[in-house]
Amino acid sequence: MYAEERQQAIASLVISQGRASVAELAETYDVTTETVRRDLAVLDRAGLVRRVHGGAVPVRALRLVEPGVGERENTRAEHKDAIAAAAIEFFPLSGASVLLDAGTTTSRIAAALPSDRELNVVTNSVPIAARLAGMPSVSLQLLGGRVRGLTQAAVGEQVLRVLDTLRVDIAFIGTNGISLRHGLSTPDSDEAAVKRAMIASANYVVVAADSSKVGREDFVSFAPLSSIDALITDSELSNAYRKQLTEQGIEVVVA
Repeated sequence: MYAEERQQAIASLVISQGRASVAELAETYDVTTETVRRDLAVLDRAGLVRRVHGGAVPVRALRLVEPGVGERENTRAEHKDAIAAAAIEFFPLSGASVLLDAGTTTSRIAAALPSDRELNVVTNSVPIAARLAGMPSVSLQLLGGRVRGLTQAAVGEQVLRVLDTLRVDIAFIGTNGISLRHGLSTPDSDEAAVKRAMIASANYVVVAADSSKVGREDFVSFAPLSSIDALITDSELSNAYRKQLTEQGIEVVVA
């Protein structure tokens, strides 16, 4: 195997597995650990993988800067619209309670909220609350607390105290990352605490996230994959990831 072929194979392995150690790669391709480190250096410079201590992870698995709402609003917009349309099938009948997490994908779900049924809606998102406040069929509860300007989401002890008293029929949760090892994750610990409490308050949990989030790991894990009932994502989700998530007992809906 030529060096270029081996490097491409290493990159594919790291991306599919989510990580790989130097020792594992050396054994797999029957080369020395020094050769593997040189290969990883080449792949890192090319932007295909990210070198970490003892091995490598996919580039998208590490995110150090959290984008704001304005930046995320127009990112993968068509995929988010498709996810929102698919989420309509999950909405319960009149009289049920729905929790909407903050986020640009969940904001689109709010915009698609059926107007033919009366729902009790709980959210910590200022934009979602503003959108739903004038909807006659919605009984709205806005969770109050410190609002993070970056995400326009209420966070903090006040939000957590209220969530601890609630039991909702279904929760639509956003996430920055989804992986087998790290579960659902997000960059901010305060938002992670709120998302964790939201999941705990729901009888049924639907994660709404485009496929770029799958395989990514952010700073704070807020829930294991076992806490998810369904994932609504887009058609770019790989068959390998879909199989892995389905094996975890998650209903995967491709919009």
